[in-house]
Amino acid sequence: MSTCLSSVSDRDSQTNWVSKLTKSYYQDDQQAKLMHLQAEVDSLLQQLENLKHQRLANANQGTSK
Repeated sequence: MSTCLSSVSDRDSQTNWVSKLTKSYYQDDQQAKLMHLQAEVDSLLQQLENLKHQRLANANQGTSK
């Protein structure tokens, strides 16, 4: 699944593209819901990346001892 492998900057680019694409297709309330969901996805992606970095750091500490 490519979304899991993309970086935050890639996700930002995707979010901007989706935002521009969907503005003309959704009513304001639907657009607000979509933007909220996109913000949640971005937050969760950032959390996953932070966990990944923590695990890598912990693994590196374990091998250097």
